[in-house]
Amino acid sequence: MSDLKIRRRTRFPVNRVVPNAITLLALCAGLTGVRMALLGRWEIAVGAIVFAMIMDGLDGPIARKMKATSEFGAQLDSLSDVINFGVAPALVVYLWSLLDSGGVGWATPLVFTMCCALRLARFNVGLTDDNPPPWAKRFFTGVPAPAGAGIALLPMALAFVFGDSFFRLPLLNGFVLLAVAALMVSRLPSFSSKSIRVPRHHVGFVLLGVGAFAAFLVSTPWITLSVAGVVYVVSLPIAFLSYRRVLRLSRFETPPSDDGSPQP
Repeated sequence: MSDLKIRRRTRFPVNRVVPNAITLLALCAGLTGVRMALLGRWEIAVGAIVFAMIMDGLDGPIARKMKATSEFGAQLDSLSDVINFGVAPALVVYLWSLLDSGGVGWATPLVFTMCCALRLARFNVGLTDDNPPPWAKRFFTGVPAPAGAGIALLPMALAFVFGDSFFRLPLLNGFVLLAVAALMVSRLPSFSSKSIRVPRHHVGFVLLGVGAFAAFLVSTPWITLSVAGVVYVVSLPIAFLSYRRVLRLSRFETPPSDDGSPQP
């Protein structure tokens, strides 16, 4: 084999580097959020984690579009998510509200981080299922880690808008962290963005909506993020009702077994 062919085989395509670079960029943003919290620059700390959420939402689709998906990238993304959406928001909330709450104040972010890690581990195991249930493409099991981080930081975003006399209370933030931790490891269904299908004649309106959201996010970031967080929380019971409906339909459409009775 010629030296030229050997060199070609040892070269790594650039398209396989880009998604992993985005993942590492998100990781740097999440850790930067922790540093900003240590410096008391709370708005930048939350903004850095939000930026990590945006990057996390881009690396997967970009990898699929560039045909650069790999097991290495999937593992890197999962490890990054544990830090960005488990460790970073827990530490930011702890430093902002729970620092003076003693051992209980420290145990709360620990529980949040552990539940985030368990949720991501369960998600990774689910990816290996060769026969997923019919509703798997429409719903997540439990609240996804990025959404959980967003809900955990919601009191901080609200405090930036309305003041921190109430939203900085340790009791409130501890309750939110524990509630979100429970939601992440629960069996509660939540909507999956992968299931969203936009009719061709509505694409223009969707693009206009995305542009308007970006404009509001730049001009009034904390109000926009607070509204988005509240809307997501409201969507959870709606997702549960939708899941029950899909589950009933899938059972009704299940073909009968050999003895003529519906399969369980």
